[in-house]
Amino acid sequence: MGYVVALVNMKGGVGKTTTTVNLAACLAKEQGMRVLVVDLDTQINATLSLIPPLHFAKVRKEQRTLKQLINQTLQAGNKTNTSPQEIILHNICQVKGFDLIPGDIDLYNDFLLAVNLYAQSQGNQQDFEKNWNHFEDTLVRNMILPVRNKYDFILIDFPPGDYLLTRSGIIASDFYIIPAKPEPLSVVGIGILEGRIGKLKESDRTTINLLGIVFSSLGHATNMAPRIKNRVVTEFGQDKIFDTEIPMNVAVAKAVDEFRPVVLADPNAAGAKAFSELTQEFLQKLSNFLAANPST
Repeated sequence: MGYVVALVNMKGGVGKTTTTVNLAACLAKEQGMRVLVVDLDTQINATLSLIPPLHFAKVRKEQRTLKQLINQTLQAGNKTNTSPQEIILHNICQVKGFDLIPGDIDLYNDFLLAVNLYAQSQGNQQDFEKNWNHFEDTLVRNMILPVRNKYDFILIDFPPGDYLLTRSGIIASDFYIIPAKPEPLSVVGIGILEGRIGKLKESDRTTINLLGIVFSSLGHATNMAPRIKNRVVTEFGQDKIFDTEIPMNVAVAKAVDEFRPVVLADPNAAGAKAFSELTQEFLQKLSNFLAANPST
C-alpha cells in the first residue's frame, strides 16, 4: 500500500497547498511514482492549483468531488454508492500517474454533524462521544482505503484550524510534514497541531510520525527568522527540519495563475528547483525512518 502523507499546520498561509502540489508533481514527473492529491480544504486551493475553475465547475456539477464521498458517509441509508475511483481525476497537468480527488467549497458543517450524531446517540453523552470518535477515525481512512494500493503516495492538503475533517485526515495518515514560515503565528500553529496529535496518540487513535518541518522564506530580511528557526530546532531537533527552504519566488505565484505547479510551469525557476531538492530530501527522510523502523 502507498504511504499517506499529511501536509498540515493549524495556521493558514504557511505554504501547505504550494508544498503539497509541487511535492506531488515532482514525485510523479521526476520520480515516476503514482501520486494522489486529496484536497480537504473548502477553499479548494489545491484543486484550483491543478485544474482551471471551469473544469472544477464541470466535475462539481457531475458530483465528482470530495463532497460526494462525504455525503455517502453522512447520510445513513443513502442508496448511492459512488466509489473513490469514480471521483478521481487522472493524469493531472498531463503528467502520468498524477491524480487528484477534488475538494469542494461546500463539504459539511461540524455543528449540524454534531446534532445528527447526538440524535443518533439518543441523548447519551458517552454514546455520542463514541460515535463522534468513530466517525473521525473512519471518514477519511475509508475514502482512501479502496485506492490506497494503486499509489506510491497519497498527499493530503489540509485546511487551517482544528476541525473534524482535519483530525480525520491526521488519523488516516502515516506521516506528516509541517509547512511553516519563520514567524511567531506560524510556530503557534505548529504548537496547536502537536498538541492535537499528542492527544490522538494518547488515546491510541493514530500512529502518525513527523517526517519534518519545511520552512518557506518570508521574502524579506528580518532578524526574527533565525531566532524562530533556532527555537523550532531546539524543540524538535535538527533532524526534523528540512535543509531545503522554499524561497519567495514570483514564478510560484504565476504558476498558480496557470493552474499548474511551478515545477511544471517553470522548472528552471528558483522555486521549482527548491521543490525538486525538497522531494529528494523527503524521500531520503522517509527512507531513513523506514530503515530505523522496519516494522512500520
